[in-house]
Amino acid sequence: MAKKKKSEVEKRYSIDKTDKKTLKQWYSLLKLGRLLDERAPNYLKQALGWSYHAPYAGHDGIQLAIGQCFVLNEDHLFPYYRDMLTCLSAGLSPEEIILNGISKDTDVASGGRHMSNHFAKPEWNIHNVSSCTGNHVLHSVGVARGIKKYNHKGVSISSQGESSTSEGYVYEAINGASREILPCIFVFQDNGYGISVPKREQTANEFAADNFSGFKNLKIIHCDGKDIFDSMNAMAEAREHALNGLGPVIIHAHCVRIHEHSNSDKHELYRDKQEIADALEQDPFKHFRDLLINKNVFKESDLEKIDEDMKAQVLDAHQKAVSAPNPTPESIYDFVLPPEHICNLFPTGEHQESGEAIKFIDSLNQTLKEEFRHNPDTYIWGQDMANKDKGGVFNVSKGMQQEFGPERVFNAPIAEDFIVGTANGMSRFNDKIRIVIEGAEFADYFWPAMEQFVECTHDYWRTNGQFSPNITIRLASGGYIGGGLYHSQNLEATLTTFPGARVVVPAFADDAAGLLRTCMRSEGLSVYLEPKALYNSKDAMSVVPQDFEVPFGKSRVRREGTDLSIITYGNTVHHSLKAAEKLSTEGYSIEVVDLRSLSPLDYEGISQTVQKTNRVIVIHEDKVFAGFGGEVASFIADELFEHLDAPVKRVGATYTPVGFNRILERAILPDENKIYNAILELLKY
Repeated sequence: MAKKKKSEVEKRYSIDKTDKKTLKQWYSLLKLGRLLDERAPNYLKQALGWSYHAPYAGHDGIQLAIGQCFVLNEDHLFPYYRDMLTCLSAGLSPEEIILNGISKDTDVASGGRHMSNHFAKPEWNIHNVSSCTGNHVLHSVGVARGIKKYNHKGVSISSQGESSTSEGYVYEAINGASREILPCIFVFQDNGYGISVPKREQTANEFAADNFSGFKNLKIIHCDGKDIFDSMNAMAEAREHALNGLGPVIIHAHCVRIHEHSNSDKHELYRDKQEIADALEQDPFKHFRDLLINKNVFKESDLEKIDEDMKAQVLDAHQKAVSAPNPTPESIYDFVLPPEHICNLFPTGEHQESGEAIKFIDSLNQTLKEEFRHNPDTYIWGQDMANKDKGGVFNVSKGMQQEFGPERVFNAPIAEDFIVGTANGMSRFNDKIRIVIEGAEFADYFWPAMEQFVECTHDYWRTNGQFSPNITIRLASGGYIGGGLYHSQNLEATLTTFPGARVVVPAFADDAAGLLRTCMRSEGLSVYLEPKALYNSKDAMSVVPQDFEVPFGKSRVRREGTDLSIITYGNTVHHSLKAAEKLSTEGYSIEVVDLRSLSPLDYEGISQTVQKTNRVIVIHEDKVFAGFGGEVASFIADELFEHLDAPVKRVGATYTPVGFNRILERAILPDENKIYNAILELLKY
């Protein structure tokens, strides 16, 4: 039996208390949804699209209720892939549903870029959600944080199947929402199956909501998701609770899955005929229709007239949708990255100013504070971010909470995907918001956040330019500190494979300031890798001009030369400069190019230095095998081969993890002597 909790608003809706006009509207939506739900597979059979469809039949009550309780211009809605009726009930038209299903250019969710059955309307804050089950609840929590911080009237609603609650980030989301007392409603649509896996194999509790029963500030409501009135009462109670600042609510809606999980599933393989027949017998739409007739609200003929009207709407929507334009092949390059900040004062990201040199770490701290003063809608959070005099594990954010307060500078739980996912969500609340996060205390600990990172990289492209997560992810990267495993590795070769993220690596204090400012003022996602060995290094100290900016995709020649070019970035810039200086005493002129920006990459700058010296060596701290230098070397080989007098050589770490003992670390990482010897070998080729 489904559990229920009595409340003063539980009986707000019933067949007797609901007016005829509303009941007609609900019936119309239920019929419209069923017609579309049943029609969707035919598009695939006719080779028109909709290759993925997850039928919602059996979830009718809760989906109608979610959409009816969603308030446009107040609430944010994060539907999942089975939420066709939810989105119809929230206001999407049949044409918009079909346009998404058959992936047309005019699809309001994504312009055909996202998988079918992922319904959305970003301009209405019905958000475009990815296919990773359950990960959108973090975005829902993030936008609820924005709702609370800006004193906005509204709630954030997420919807998902019960099996996706097994995902770790769902626990992190609900934990965070309960700790921050956020206006979130988490709807679990429980139909008993995760594709073919029964829920008894997902959790020891019969109902997934009970797994969260110990969370403080969290209300749990059970309802019959097949019953329109019980579902409406549950949603009304939940929204009122959240709006009153009492914290998040879980609605566990008990549904039934009448059909297969999707059109690629055959439920006869794991459900017997009797179970399938029993599910069909519980059809919520049939029961609601019978109730309306038995209670003399409508006659059979009245409902048949509505049925015909809905069929006409679907036919009209179909005719318009199939004749709508398809996306063009050329459009694949649109909306990969949003506009970047224009660096008017320093268009090349270089300067000749003199003055007092400051440390790399002081440059970061100074720039963060300047940007927080520049934009009052800037926020920063992460682990150990602010507690009394503590300011991050390396004290980069020291003094920020004292100046800007705990509303803008605050700690996050030790949960990397929560840190990134809620940043994605909060940035949805207002496009003026800029968020800086320490994605992990050390870059090596970022891996749990990778799914949320990938999500961020897709968002701008996937929404056809409708949403961009304006986030700068700071990561303390690299070795040379005796840190060993999880404290000395490099991630850039992985992170740069994802279109939709800019990746930068400063090597001097001035570039640290300039790149950080540009990241924070630009739209979109930036990954800001901080070589932590340089925080207090004298080699990395430099003069930092006021309001210094460095454009993305602009390398910097740190030493002029004519005999050979070193292309490098990060920690190895300094090792390369020392090797070049040593070689100058032997009569060699070595040019050192600091890439600074890995994605986008300065192809023009690389071309200029190769054509100038005709010999090139690519040096980075990461492993040579599959390291980022391979991308640079392949570009040179593909585009600049005729300018080479020798093969392109690479120097980097050995193909091993970075060890803890300093002897091991020295054996693994590149250094001045290894670079010196590699250059000599190439010069003598």
